[in-house]
Amino acid sequence: MARILILGGYGFTGRLLARHLLEQSEAQITLAGRHLENAQAYAEQLNTEFKGERVSARRADAASRQSLHEALDAVDLLLVAAPTTQHADTVIRAALESDVDYLDIQLDAQKLALLKSLAPDIARAGRCFITEAGFHPGLPAAMVHYAARRLDRLDTAVIAGYLNMGRALPYSDAVDELMEVFRNYQAQFFRNREWTRPGQYEVREVGFGGEIGVRKCYSMFFEELRALPQMYPTLQELGFFMSGSHWLVDWIITPLVLGGLKLAPRRGIRPLGKLMWWGMQTFSRPPYRVLLKVEARGENNGKPVKIEITISHSDAYELTAIPVVACLLQYLDGSACRPGLWMMGHLVEPVRLFRDMEQMGVRISQLS
Repeated sequence: MARILILGGYGFTGRLLARHLLEQSEAQITLAGRHLENAQAYAEQLNTEFKGERVSARRADAASRQSLHEALDAVDLLLVAAPTTQHADTVIRAALESDVDYLDIQLDAQKLALLKSLAPDIARAGRCFITEAGFHPGLPAAMVHYAARRLDRLDTAVIAGYLNMGRALPYSDAVDELMEVFRNYQAQFFRNREWTRPGQYEVREVGFGGEIGVRKCYSMFFEELRALPQMYPTLQELGFFMSGSHWLVDWIITPLVLGGLKLAPRRGIRPLGKLMWWGMQTFSRPPYRVLLKVEARGENNGKPVKIEITISHSDAYELTAIPVVACLLQYLDGSACRPGLWMMGHLVEPVRLFRDMEQMGVRISQLS
């Protein structure tokens, strides 16, 4: 029986990860973080809801390698759900030294660079390290793989996202992590069989259907996309586009945030994050939903084919947690437990991933 420690297990996403893992698997779960009393309180709640006393609590400080070593004793997998990218070096090295597998849901360029530098050590140790997990990154590459399974030849794959979480969510450390993404923002896309410059962005109108309708979307690059043109040599166009929210946020607040992060890359994260969060919360309008859509074109049996796949949920935290748990179901049965460093979107079997996500409450539709 696998033993999984969730770092940040009592946070917004960590709580959902624990609950879905208990519902979908037989894993033993340890909730960990700096505040032991919070972990213990949620562990007790889960143990009253699920049989078997499968949940425990430990104190773990992401800034202390010794604390992490102690917490990881008798653990098989470290699941990083806390916004602790500033301590990524400590956390990743502690996992490797403790001889445990690893999965994170963090989007951070420096974290990814560190993992890539340690990839030979991870492979030699026989450990399975999974990164860039969640809904974006995580799902965009998996959606392209899913579409490619249904085509003899894949020519274009354009993924678009709509993110509107509503107006009742409190500010959290996860917004600081979002600011880290803005600080390292890249907008490149793949067109005419080559990548554009990192700073070059494109604006497109994308139809999301239903209440959402047509939205203006802005190109955004995820590292998981980089390998896809090599995997599918017939690809001529590939990119990810995120929808705008409100004109004030898109054209005034966002440029202010991007400019401010260049002037004050560290000190500006919290105040600029609060400004961005205020704008997103204040000016958001229904429908409140999180949605990803891929539109792929290619050929089947000598005929042109267009495929559209949408994945959506009313809760952004759920749409982060559920793909991770669906990935872990493949890890737990051994089909996605392979030595080395992997990005979630390239490691998972996409058909099963989406089927399991659907069973956990994600809405998935396909048109072709």
